[in-house]
Amino acid sequence: MTAISQASASTTSTRWVQLVLGLIAMASISSPQYVWTLFTKPFQDSLGVPLSAVQVTLTILIVLQTWLSPAQGYFVDKFGPKLLIAFGCVLSGLGWVASAYATSLTMLYLTYGLLCGIGTGVVYIGIIGQMVRWFPDRRGFATGMVAAGYGFGAIATTFPIDSMLKSAGYQHTLVVFGIGMAIVGAAAAMLMRAPTSGDRLPPPAVLVARKDVAPQAMLKTRVFWLMFVMMSMMSTGGLMVILNFAAFSRSFGVANVMVWGLAALPLALTVDRITNGLTRPFFGWVSDRIGRENTMGIAFLFEAAAILGLVLVRDNAMLFVILSAVVFFGWGEIFSLFPSTLTDTFGTKNATTNYGFLYMAQGVGSVLGGPLAALLFENTGSWLPVFGIIIAMDVLTGLLALFVLKPWRRAYATA
Repeated sequence: MTAISQASASTTSTRWVQLVLGLIAMASISSPQYVWTLFTKPFQDSLGVPLSAVQVTLTILIVLQTWLSPAQGYFVDKFGPKLLIAFGCVLSGLGWVASAYATSLTMLYLTYGLLCGIGTGVVYIGIIGQMVRWFPDRRGFATGMVAAGYGFGAIATTFPIDSMLKSAGYQHTLVVFGIGMAIVGAAAAMLMRAPTSGDRLPPPAVLVARKDVAPQAMLKTRVFWLMFVMMSMMSTGGLMVILNFAAFSRSFGVANVMVWGLAALPLALTVDRITNGLTRPFFGWVSDRIGRENTMGIAFLFEAAAILGLVLVRDNAMLFVILSAVVFFGWGEIFSLFPSTLTDTFGTKNATTNYGFLYMAQGVGSVLGGPLAALLFENTGSWLPVFGIIIAMDVLTGLLALFVLKPWRRAYATA
């Protein structure tokens, strides 16, 4: 074996190890967002506040996770992933532990919202930035895999957390799982590294930028802002479902109905995490082969149809569980399609920082999808207007991908 082939084989092994480490770290910080719906009622009862006030906590978390991501991405690009991602994992765990002792909404916002928001943001944006660099040939698949870790992580914790909530209360649950997420995530982060000039990486698989574009120049392009609007709409729809899932399942009367020997709510949350994880590498892999925009159009229109189906069978617990899983299969892929499309368009040198600006769209979605959706329900007495908005945004975003983003991005790439 020649020196070049030996170096190539070593790089191949290294980048897959880095992907596995990214998966572990992502999984460790997923529960603050994806299991939040199990804590809304305990926090409501403990603090004596309405759902819309409690939901502000997750809005703060996601706004900080996303709107600080350009700065977080800059520091990861500048100082490397290891210590910063480890710090983010520890901060996320600390947020859960501290929130167990919150006696007011302000304390809840400053612990669960602030600490978990900053912590998860550092981890998420740092690991996505790692993958778009390590896998130029499989960018959609690799970002999908680590993003799947963020969705899959809650699979391992949903039933244990639900069980511990019932047996030991929400405070003990937050402390135990908060310490666990900090230890697991930080251990994985300490083994990470960024690719260097000595790593022989394969060439890109799809049309990519001819040059690396700095954030200041990227923010002046219409292609970036179109992607920002599209991701904002898709994030809003998905977060409307995620953040209010327990509330509307109770409203539909299916939360505690037994399905296959399990209560419908925790069963649906667990199955949803599986499909929410699987969709990310799946559609990322598809996009590596048929193009990013074509994949977006298929996935987003599929999501609209799945939401409509869920609404139509909302009083049937078994179909509710099944279709909720289908809904999440049509939504989670945004976290592989958008970062890979952005990096294809604007290059890898500033990939983490650039994606930090696009990831702010998730913060927009958290504002519209969390407390405002709950307020709309409280004012109308029905979840149907909320679901109608989601369906309309899904259809519009799918059409924008096919008929606007595709020609705009091609024109930008060939200019």
